[in-house]
Amino acid sequence: MPRSVNHVASRERRKKILKLTRGYFGARKNVWTVAKNTWEKGLTYAYRDRKNKKRNFRALWIQRINAAARMEDLSYSKLMGLIHKAGIEINRKVLADLALNNPAAFKAVVEKVKNA
Repeated sequence: MPRSVNHVASRERRKKILKLTRGYFGARKNVWTVAKNTWEKGLTYAYRDRKNKKRNFRALWIQRINAAARMEDLSYSKLMGLIHKAGIEINRKVLADLALNNPAAFKAVVEKVKNA
């Protein structure tokens, strides 16, 4: 009896991955094994870089807060210590946005923690 192989399903699986690798360079887009390996590696990079993105943004916020704090004669660490001591619940993302887009509001926060 001839061997029964589900070519429809296996071809569909391959086509799905090859469609996802469209636009890649060279054999990475049209050779099945190369395309599959490239796609899988891309998934690991995506997972890793979702974590790195958070790290990079936090570093950027800290740099922006530090630059704005130094204009008010404070360092970043002293400012954050005063904010926590004053009991102000504001995260770094919002604080960095204030420092960049609304310096008057940032200055008001600094004055409040200096006086507290």
